[in-house]
Amino acid sequence: MILTSKPLAVFLFVFLFGGIAISSVMGWWATESTKEPATFTEGEFAGLANPADIRGSYTFGDIANSFDVTPEILAQAFGIATDTPAAFAVKELEALYLDSGFEIGTNSVRMFVAFYTGLPFDLTAEETVLPQAATDILLAEGNLTPEQVTYLETHTVTVNETAVVAEPAVVETPVSEESEYVVKGKTTFGDLMTWGVPKETVETLIGTSMPDPAMKVKDYASANGLDFETLKTALQAEVDKVKP
Repeated sequence: MILTSKPLAVFLFVFLFGGIAISSVMGWWATESTKEPATFTEGEFAGLANPADIRGSYTFGDIANSFDVTPEILAQAFGIATDTPAAFAVKELEALYLDSGFEIGTNSVRMFVAFYTGLPFDLTAEETVLPQAATDILLAEGNLTPEQVTYLETHTVTVNETAVVAEPAVVETPVSEESEYVVKGKTTFGDLMTWGVPKETVETLIGTSMPDPAMKVKDYASANGLDFETLKTALQAEVDKVKP
């Protein structure tokens, strides 16, 4: 059977849009990606969203959709002055606190959300700090465990709200030999190469040629719209492979 141009056009219309309609009903069709963190797979929290999977690309609104915390509380905790807190992207924190001297970013949000909602969070994975405002909110809620209270006593920083200049809330501990090979906000690309990470590996991770070796990894991530926490984790894995 040979279809003429008009029947053929009708057939294509029905095939295309009919397929979309069916896919939509069946849940196969999506016009945009959903930002939902992975869930706990076992234990008493099985099925609940895991704060550790919050990404830098998430907005405060995305987080509020998965956790019992409002965009307004998140904005208050991290000193974000905006009329639309739900639209604020987590990765923007890195630029906001870039000159503060502290790594306040995606992992800080993860820890705050976990503490605020009473969900598990691994405090041994990496050193994470919160601004004083965030700690004040958590203490006011009164839901912290003794371990969490103790952790915050040495992991809370005071940040000048107007100049974003920070002073440490506690005395920093001396850098140990082990911590010399830890990727931090002050780590430069030159440090990575000195530690033995191949140039080609770094270029693969950042998706372009190696920048100025004197440039800090965190500054590069902020300038190029990358999530520093994600990049730091990937680079740390490479450092761990080659460190003495």
